[in-house]
Amino acid sequence: MSRFSRYNPLTGINDLRRFLASREKHELVFAFLSVLVTVTILVGFYLDSGDLKKPWQRDITYVESWPLDRTDAEIIAAQKADMKNRAIREAAEKKRQEEHRKSLKRVDDALTRWGF
Repeated sequence: MSRFSRYNPLTGINDLRRFLASREKHELVFAFLSVLVTVTILVGFYLDSGDLKKPWQRDITYVESWPLDRTDAEIIAAQKADMKNRAIREAAEKKRQEEHRKSLKRVDDALTRWGF
């Protein structure tokens, strides 16, 4: 323990205070900005890593098995039902894409206003 007796947190804080007091204002501003950018990047990586905690789920696609003796009327009825389901899925996908496009347009307009 005798080795740690000369290390004092108050001495370190006072040394840091004297060091910062001897710096110019622009040096302190750039030091603060560099720390801020580094912390922002680290926080961004931390927040983005939250997606990795989600458990993996299988995407299983089932294939329907049809009897060989189906009539044409049954085939046509099944195709009509499938067309309705497909139209609903396509409409939902198109709506999602349109909302995404609008949000990107808002960002683009904001960047254009800022001159980017």
